[in-house]
Amino acid sequence: MTQDRPLADFIAGLPKAELHVHHVGSVSPRIVAELAERHPGTVPSDPDALKEFFTFRDFAHFVEVYLAVVALIREPEDIRMITYEIAADMAGQGIRYAELTCTPYTNVKAGIPIEAFVEAIEDARVAAERDHRVRLQWCYDVPGEFGVEAAAETVTYLDAAPSSLVGFGLGGPEIGVPRPQFKPYFDAARAAGLHSVPHAGETTGPQTIWDALNDLGAERIGHGTSCTQDAALLQHLVEQRIPLEVCPTSNIATRAVEHLDQHPIKEMVAAGAVVTINSDDPPMFGTWLNQEYEIAADLLDLDADGVADLARTAVDVSFLDDAGKRELRREIDDHATGWAQR
Repeated sequence: MTQDRPLADFIAGLPKAELHVHHVGSVSPRIVAELAERHPGTVPSDPDALKEFFTFRDFAHFVEVYLAVVALIREPEDIRMITYEIAADMAGQGIRYAELTCTPYTNVKAGIPIEAFVEAIEDARVAAERDHRVRLQWCYDVPGEFGVEAAAETVTYLDAAPSSLVGFGLGGPEIGVPRPQFKPYFDAARAAGLHSVPHAGETTGPQTIWDALNDLGAERIGHGTSCTQDAALLQHLVEQRIPLEVCPTSNIATRAVEHLDQHPIKEMVAAGAVVTINSDDPPMFGTWLNQEYEIAADLLDLDADGVADLARTAVDVSFLDDAGKRELRREIDDHATGWAQR
C-alpha cells in the first residue's frame, strides 16, 4: 500500500455506496466470537484462533469456512444482531447505502422460517437507517454449491419478500456449477421485478461471464475478473455499460488473482469498463471498503477527484431510487468540494 495519509483521509470521509458485500461475510470477528460462544462448535471464539481460521488456502476452503460461520446463525435474533452490527460497521466507513447480499436458503435450512428471516433483517434495516444513517437494500443470493434445488427454493421466498429486496444473485463456487442451469429461476426472479446480479468469472474463464449475460440476464457482474481474457467480451461489457463489481483483496484471498499488481482492474478501466469497488466479505479477508478504495486508487493512480468518481459510479449503477441517488451524489460532491478548498 503506497497511498499517502491525506488521500486515505479523503477516502475515510467520502460518502460511499457498496454493491457487492455479503451478509454473513460481513460479520466482524467480535460478533463471530460472540456467536461461537452462544453456539459452540467448529468455529473458535478466541480472536487469535479466529484469525488463523480465516486464512484461506483457496476458494474451496473459503466456502468451507464461510459455511461454518453460517452454521452459527441459528435463531432470528442472531440474524437481527448481525445485520444491525454490520450496518454500524458500515457507518464507520462512510457507507451511506449498501446492497447487502443475503443467502436465506442456508438460514431456512437451519430451521429459521423465511418469514422470521425477513422480519429480522427488516427490523435491523429500519433501526440501522434510524441510528446510523445507513440505508440497506437486499439481494437474495443462490448458493451455487447447493445447485438448482437452492435456486428453486429461493424463488419461493419471493412471495414473502419485502419491498427492499432489489436483486437476485448467484454465488459460491463457479467450477462445476454452470450458470445456464439457473436460467429458469433467474427468469422467474426478473419477472418478479428483481435485478439480475450473479457472480461470474471470478475463478473461471470468460465463458462463465457470457453465460451470466446470455442465460441469466445479468445487469451487473459480480467480480468478472476473467473478462480481460476475452477481447470481445470486454468490448461487449464496455459498449453495453454493464458494471463490474470488483473486489481486489477478495480476489487475492481466494487465490483468484495471485498478486495485486496482476489484478485486471487496470485493464478493465483502460478499456472503458464501468467499475465499482467493493469489499465482498471484508472481515473474512481482513479488509474494509475504505481499504479497497485505497488499493484501487493505488492501482489506478487516482487522486481525490478520481476516487470521488469511483464513488459516484457506484451510486449511479446502484438500485437506489432516484431521490436517494441525488442525495448521495450531493454528499459526495460536497465532500470533494470541501476537500479541494482545504
